[in-house]
Amino acid sequence: MEQYRIRRVRAALLALTAAGGLLLTGCSASGDGASDSSYDGGNKGGGYAPAPDGEQQGGPDTSDSDSREVAPEPDYLSTFALDVDTASYGYARRALADGQLPDPSTVRPEEFVNSFRQDYDRPDGNGFSVTVDGARTDEDDWSLVRVGLATRAAEDAEDRPPAALTFVIDISGSMAEPGRLDLAKDSLGTMTDQLRDDDSVAIVTFSDEAERVLPMTRLDGNRNEVHDAIDGLEPTDSTNLGAGVDTGYETAEDGLREGATNRVVLISDALANTGDTDSETILERIAGERREHGITLFGVGVGSDYGDQLMEELADKGDGHTAYVSDEDDARKVFVEQLPQNIDLTARDAKAQVSFDPETVKEFRLIGYDNRRVDDEDFRDDSVDGGEIGPGHTVTALYAVRHKPGTDGHLATASVRWLDPASRTPHEESGQLESEDLDGDLWDAGPRLQVTAVAAYFADTLRSYGAEFSPLPGTPSLGELSERAHDLAESTEDEDVRQLAEAIDQANRHD
Repeated sequence: MEQYRIRRVRAALLALTAAGGLLLTGCSASGDGASDSSYDGGNKGGGYAPAPDGEQQGGPDTSDSDSREVAPEPDYLSTFALDVDTASYGYARRALADGQLPDPSTVRPEEFVNSFRQDYDRPDGNGFSVTVDGARTDEDDWSLVRVGLATRAAEDAEDRPPAALTFVIDISGSMAEPGRLDLAKDSLGTMTDQLRDDDSVAIVTFSDEAERVLPMTRLDGNRNEVHDAIDGLEPTDSTNLGAGVDTGYETAEDGLREGATNRVVLISDALANTGDTDSETILERIAGERREHGITLFGVGVGSDYGDQLMEELADKGDGHTAYVSDEDDARKVFVEQLPQNIDLTARDAKAQVSFDPETVKEFRLIGYDNRRVDDEDFRDDSVDGGEIGPGHTVTALYAVRHKPGTDGHLATASVRWLDPASRTPHEESGQLESEDLDGDLWDAGPRLQVTAVAAYFADTLRSYGAEFSPLPGTPSLGELSERAHDLAESTEDEDVRQLAEAIDQANRHD
């Protein structure tokens, strides 16, 4: 075993600011009272889920509430980097199951929406299909417009490129809590059995220092060695996340394989408390390795307390995405069912731009994607970072759109631009939406559009607690959302939708 002692360059400079999710890689109330903005999370049902390091437990920062603002005239463009993170929704479910509301600052609506299966057509090759649809809400002149992007179906494991995966595993004392390191070990064991013989695995652990437990090792003939390394993981001391990331990327670089997907898989509760806790310093290494070697990051969050903001920043800087694992079902979904999506890539630096027609649209709001916004003029600047997307993924963006009274015709054009993962050749695809294509009533629309709406309304309600924000148009009460979700769970026979209904029920008990 090689052991690396980590230089303590800075002594705990900044307290980390956020409570939330972790990572992996490959996107209020109406009159009947959906969200009481006067709600005091500390006085009912256990309040908010705790945030690390004494973070303020109030609502989201009102100084940066882009998703609540309408587009100013004459700006009828909306541009953002694609994102397939789901950690925010996973962590919210965990908090609600524990009898607490998630801290509003950790609720990102796009991650709720992107946690559910969609019904979009898929392209034949690399790149995206574009689907644009929507339906009218109960509020006059307002509709929800869904922009759906889909990659090709995930291929059989034998058809993807080989993978070189460096697992960076948190074994700090906080990981001793049930549902953290024990769940990670079980998940990694299952994942090891699912990988191919020509895949490679390395293992790095970190607590107060980082240790290279297993160098990059081909699985062919060596699976028992990998399992032994996983089985030997035990929780120890404090959390030197910077050391783990630094050694993890060194190990990935040492084991770099040409023609393979080279990825760092970070498994942690992201509660850094020793060594270099400055996120910017940690992020510098990730950005450099991504640019120089194309090593991407897949972050998996665990634990009831969880450093959401830092993990999301790490994944964004590392051209990756995040997921949160709270139980064995989550682990199987992430490490087994979604494994092909999180190893192969079909698009790099993918960005979307939606152009609304000023003749028919009065105003609009993009729901979520607050930290994924891109300047409109940078849509076709391929040096500007976008999202990395794998096969089998869908990306959904939901807009609240206000129509100009008495008008009809063209409403919007949605475009997606991406680089081929091998040649980096740019490509674009577009889709159109006409007013006549809108469903007349949201709750009579197709079931998948309804699920999208329920997830978005639910997220918007959760992050509205403790903040003076206007609700989204047509927002139902939590009671009505619960009824909608249960009906949709029955009609779709979708276990994920059933879990959404249960989460809404748990939130409704706080009202």
